[in-house]
Amino acid sequence: MSLVEVQAAFERDDHEMVLRLTDEILDDRPGDDAAHEFRARALLALGRLEEAEHHAADAVRLDPEEIRYRELLAQVLSREGAHRDSAAEYARLARNDPRQSTWTVAEAEERIGAAQPRLGVEAARRAVQLEPANGRAQVALAQALARTGDARGAYQAAARAAELLPGDVAAREALADARWLADEDGAAFAEFGALASELRGPARERVIAKARSLYRRRRGWRGLIVTAVKPLFTFALDRGWLAVRR
Repeated sequence: MSLVEVQAAFERDDHEMVLRLTDEILDDRPGDDAAHEFRARALLALGRLEEAEHHAADAVRLDPEEIRYRELLAQVLSREGAHRDSAAEYARLARNDPRQSTWTVAEAEERIGAAQPRLGVEAARRAVQLEPANGRAQVALAQALARTGDARGAYQAAARAAELLPGDVAAREALADARWLADEDGAAFAEFGALASELRGPARERVIAKARSLYRRRRGWRGLIVTAVKPLFTFALDRGWLAVRR
């Protein structure tokens, strides 16, 4: 059984075939790091995260110097919600190639997910210094600064991100967050409402929760009534019936 067949199956998104083929390879050659990699990628695509982590870690153990394996492990850890461990992997990759901003941005994002905003600020600043026109780095910096309460810094980074990534939802949300922190509640609420109409799934739920919190705080007793029932609030938000002054 050859890895060429495994790669062909992976490229056509036949992940079950990848698992069958790598099973046979690993029965004969348990130390085949590339087979572990393909198996981890297939398992990741199938949402079998714990198994994917196991095989990604095996690939790293067998060839610790292969960057691709460490990046894969970091991605799996992130999907599992192990953001602190994922950040550590991205930080290790970044240290090995300090000129590469992609891993530094990824570290910053994972630090934010791990509730380590100050470390996120440090990583995002390094990425911005490496590549000032990197929109993702500016978004990460804005998000991290917002979580530390730095309204001015978050606003500047978010505004720059919005310039670099026009229309990007992450940049728009970061700018809305910064505006909320800077007491520009009306503009922040309007953007949350616009994003809610465009997003789906967890991202939509996140911005709706922000809009509810902002509306409740700014609209007093009326806000308490409207936000008390989430479906009612969401219905009104989606139809543009709600607004916040300032």
